[in-house]
Amino acid sequence: QVQLVESGGGLVQAGGSLRLSCAASGRTLSGYFMGWFRQAPGKEREFLASIFWSNGITYYADSVRGRFTISRDSAKNTMYLQMNSLNPEDTAVYYCAVRNAGSTAWRADWGQGTQVTVYS
Repeated sequence: QVQLVESGGGLVQAGGSLRLSCAASGRTLSGYFMGWFRQAPGKEREFLASIFWSNGITYYADSVRGRFTISRDSAKNTMYLQMNSLNPEDTAVYYCAVRNAGSTAWRADWGQGTQVTVYS
C-alpha cells in the first residue's frame, strides 16, 4: 500500500507560481503511474498530469499543458507539480494519486489534498 502526502498549496496572485509536492512511502513505485488531480467546489474531479515512475514519461491534460510541469525525484520518492501562470480558475484542492500500470483505477486519499487559491 502506497501512502501519499501532498504539500505546497497556498494563496497566490494570478500570474504567479506554486510548486506542489507529493511524498510517497510504503512501497517501490517502479511500474506505477503517479498523477495529479484537482477538484474545485461544485465541479468534478479533474485529471491534470501523470508520470510513469520507471522512465519519467509524462502526460498532460489540455487544460494545463504548457503551464504545469510534472516531475519526480526518485531518490526522494517525491513527485512535483510546478504550476505557472496561475489564474483564478486554477483554484481547487489538489490531490496526488497512484495507479498500477496494469490497472485503470487511481488510488489516493481523496479526503486530504492541498488547497490552492488564486486571487486576481
